[in-house]
Amino acid sequence: MSKRISEEDKIPFTEHLEELRRRLIISVIAVAVGFLVSYFFSKQLFEILMRPLIVSLPPKSTLIFTSLPEAFFTYLKVSLLSGVFLASPVVLYEIWAFISPGLYGHEKKYVIPFVIFSSVFFVGGALFGYFVVFPFGFKFFLGFATDYIRPMPTIKEYFGFCAKLLFAFGVIFELPLFVLFLSKIGIVNDRMLRKQRKYAILIVFIVSAILTPPDAMTQLMMAGPLLALYEISIWVAKIFGRKPLPEEDEEEEVKEESEEEPGQDNPSGDGSTDPEAHEGLSPEEESEISDK
Repeated sequence: MSKRISEEDKIPFTEHLEELRRRLIISVIAVAVGFLVSYFFSKQLFEILMRPLIVSLPPKSTLIFTSLPEAFFTYLKVSLLSGVFLASPVVLYEIWAFISPGLYGHEKKYVIPFVIFSSVFFVGGALFGYFVVFPFGFKFFLGFATDYIRPMPTIKEYFGFCAKLLFAFGVIFELPLFVLFLSKIGIVNDRMLRKQRKYAILIVFIVSAILTPPDAMTQLMMAGPLLALYEISIWVAKIFGRKPLPEEDEEEEVKEESEEEPGQDNPSGDGSTDPEAHEGLSPEEESEISDK
């Protein structure tokens, strides 16, 4: 098998750092441009962001702010959030361009599909959180209000809650695409993903606990879609992943059989043989065999 990078094509570490710096600068400029464009519509964008909560709030309830600059800085943060989503195709392209020198030539051709689909999945994940998770979650949380307990959320707390969930859902919706890429280059396959399912479930709940606010309901709302995406990723790897070579397939089957049937020749593991083999032996002979 040929090497991915020949000795002549190897890049010094300092040039890697320079390349990384250049990619980061381009990404920051793209986000800054998206921020400036979004700032002109910051009030409208925040009204759209508030809509799922406003619909769920009791009549005549509103959001509040408790410090003078809070509303101003919230509008800036909304513009930055929108700028990141607008610049996501550029940012994702820069990520791909940075890692592409370490790939084979036939793997580099996936750059355009990767940028397009990863952008769609990132924005689609955020839209899923906005249209599906937000209405259900807000109704659940506001259901604890009574005549003596009135919800009075601040715009700062609400934006922080929404921004974290929108980013989290955008990132986790990249899972099938990420698995597709890894399966195409032969790092993972559907057998491996099925075998590691129990560990994946544990990791899903840990990731959900980290990415979401500290309450069980929000964690479950993220863990559920993430588990579904993991199952979808298994089928993506099975259908579109690199097909193993015949000898690799045979080695995998032998390995699975050896793991499924440990100690088949001697299940008891105590050095004893089949009891039927002792039939017809004298007590002295059986004693000698057991001592051995």
